[in-house]
Amino acid sequence: MAIMYEWFKALHLIAVIFWMAGLLYLPRLFVYHSASTPGGELEAKMIEAAEKLMRIIMNPAMIVSFILGMILIFGYNAANLTGSIWLPVKLLLVFALMGYHGFLSKQRKLFAAGGRPKSEKFFRKINEVPAIFTIIIVIMAIVKPF
Repeated sequence: MAIMYEWFKALHLIAVIFWMAGLLYLPRLFVYHSASTPGGELEAKMIEAAEKLMRIIMNPAMIVSFILGMILIFGYNAANLTGSIWLPVKLLLVFALMGYHGFLSKQRKLFAAGGRPKSEKFFRKINEVPAIFTIIIVIMAIVKPF
């Protein structure tokens, strides 16, 4: 069964990489969209790109990451994790990233409806959120500091 654990872990990491790529890229699309001319060609391209990114990459990657993460926790490590503090911290940040994902999804829908929900500056700033969370999550999972 150890070989399956390694496969689940590898697939989990692959899905996480795709999800993080989307979480880092989508706010950049929003920056360009915010700066585009309403009704213009660039705006149409940004709406299409954001929709495809969410539908084809981000949503499936988030779902697969979550499912495989739960398999890794409950299927293989549940007995070894009692008393661990690093895992609840990691999971809290993962759920926060899922909320951030939902926030970005809402912003995408507002852009697609022709709005400009937030400023270009706002999207530049929030673009750092997934990077910071990812650093902490990886440290929690690999180093297990507490």
